[in-house]
Amino acid sequence: MPTTSFLSKIEASWRGGSLVCVGLDPNPQALPPHLGEGAQASFSFCRAIIDATADKVCAFKPQIAWFSAFGHEDVLVELIDYIHAHHQTPVILDAKRGDIGETCTAYAIEAFDRYRADAVTVSPYLGLENLAPFTERSDKGVFVLCRTSNPHAEWLQNHPQSDPTYLRVVRAVVDANTQGNLMLVAGATHAKELARIRGAVGDMPLLVPGIGAQGGDLSQVIKAARTPKGGLIINASRSIASASKGEDFADAARKSLLALHSKVQALLSERTDQAS
Repeated sequence: MPTTSFLSKIEASWRGGSLVCVGLDPNPQALPPHLGEGAQASFSFCRAIIDATADKVCAFKPQIAWFSAFGHEDVLVELIDYIHAHHQTPVILDAKRGDIGETCTAYAIEAFDRYRADAVTVSPYLGLENLAPFTERSDKGVFVLCRTSNPHAEWLQNHPQSDPTYLRVVRAVVDANTQGNLMLVAGATHAKELARIRGAVGDMPLLVPGIGAQGGDLSQVIKAARTPKGGLIINASRSIASASKGEDFADAARKSLLALHSKVQALLSERTDQAS
């Protein structure tokens, strides 16, 4: 099974000591007022967050909606190019794409050719065979939605109780992972499910949203799903990027990131000591 370029980059970041991913969500209502408005404000905000945090993250995760909703797609292209050129940090495009046939091919072109992302989030709802245009890019990462962090997902993802949908997704992803580039999205707000997922997928990387503003328990996440290599891409968005709306927003973001990074490292050391 080939090792993907994305996986190699993530493993290098883990060896460098970080499991934290910073989400880039330039909501115009949340931007510091001194940056102004429009595309330039969005770019300036994200670039400042990137420069303030890049040395302590394993990835960045821009949410495509905050760019496309306001006609700022070119800003997203420029930001991803900036990250690659100045920080060599892998980029996960949070797009949650999924469709059939040529439409899915177009979505893969969008993520990997237009935006030049290293990985993308996708939906399994139309069947994993429809995700072939993503997975055949063996150098790219493909994160399949599994057990998401939002509370209202339980009605589908945990049904039926005897064999919940999220575990069926897990099994399907494991079986389909012939390129070695399929991974899963599993929320921090559901630690018990996270432990079951880890038990079923071995060392597969998990993108874990829900720490910070959504209230996921970091200690439980580390306990449930870390691996010897790292295994986790722990995403935090608002709690870092929106730590301040003042002119000190980049410094505040760095302070928030360093606090989270230190907590992760302390928990990893604690778990290592217990294992030994």
